[in-house]
Amino acid sequence: MILLDLKDSRPIYEQVVERLQELMMLGILEEDSQMPSVRSLAMELSINPNTIQRAYGELERRGYIYSVKGRGSFVGSIRKLHEAKKAELEGKLGGLAREAKTIGVLRDEFLIMAGQAYDGGPAKQAGEG
Repeated sequence: MILLDLKDSRPIYEQVVERLQELMMLGILEEDSQMPSVRSLAMELSINPNTIQRAYGELERRGYIYSVKGRGSFVGSIRKLHEAKKAELEGKLGGLAREAKTIGVLRDEFLIMAGQAYDGGPAKQAGEG
């Protein structure tokens, strides 16, 4: 379900948050479905339950999950998660566009590079190929 990278410099709880968000975005964890219990997920990942609790707390703070007293945590609004991820992507893309402009990459070149990256192909210079 979740794979952690122990060589990643980010804290484990941040990796757990990211992986759970991915599972939500992919529809594996559906809206209003129950999240795995803190204990079971901690055992599955062989990490401290406090780490899972912290990840769940962060997801709840962001509005991606909600808790029901005595019942556990449930997946919240997937739409809200999509919107947040899209806004994050737009910010990154804006930064890349500014960088491209700064180093003299033409708009059409940038669009070609972005299209190829999106399609998973190699980034080629405009006019190549």
